[in-house]
Amino acid sequence: MKLAGAVVLLVLLTGCATTQGTGGSGPSPSPGVQPARKKELPWLNVPGGQMKTTLFYGPWQCRRQFVNQCQMECAQERHTLMGCIWLADIKLDWVGSLVVLPVPVKAGSRYGIYHCCCNYPSLPKAVKEVERKRWEKIRDSFRDDWSKKFGEWPVDGGISWPGHHIRDLWHGGNPVDPNNIIPVQPSIHDEFTRAYPACYAGQAPWNTVGPDLPYSDN
Repeated sequence: MKLAGAVVLLVLLTGCATTQGTGGSGPSPSPGVQPARKKELPWLNVPGGQMKTTLFYGPWQCRRQFVNQCQMECAQERHTLMGCIWLADIKLDWVGSLVVLPVPVKAGSRYGIYHCCCNYPSLPKAVKEVERKRWEKIRDSFRDDWSKKFGEWPVDGGISWPGHHIRDLWHGGNPVDPNNIIPVQPSIHDEFTRAYPACYAGQAPWNTVGPDLPYSDN
């Protein structure tokens, strides 16, 4: 999912529901699921109206669609899929009016953020640290740019949330690619960090398919 283009897509498709992963209005959640941990960002002025970003956090087992996509992605790079982690959903809500027809309009999209744990070789520690420093150099400016597109980067107690690299630096993730970074609450970021080694090792629950919608929020 190319997150950087999501806002542009939503504005262009005003009045239409676009989906990737979990659907604009959201399918019915699986029985027994719990509310997601979520973060609603302030409304943001965009062309033609206002947009609000809501972040829903896992980690959850990947739905079948994501696993199938990961199998193809790994195979294209001549790797084997070991597991899949559904990290988060990003929900975009837009309210405003159409340019050609000045009537009130609402639109929304929901995007699934997941990571394919292919059997990538791991980078040497020294190389990974070089990549981490690349991220640290642009971290502040990245947060500013992200805030302009999606709403203010979350802060708790005056401390900014970490930026989580969807494809981790240890396994070749791009440290400065806007499509590879999302804000994550520190405690949840720790959960992601613990889940990744098990996913790369092909361990449960990341090596099996999960429900289509693992949380009850719409």
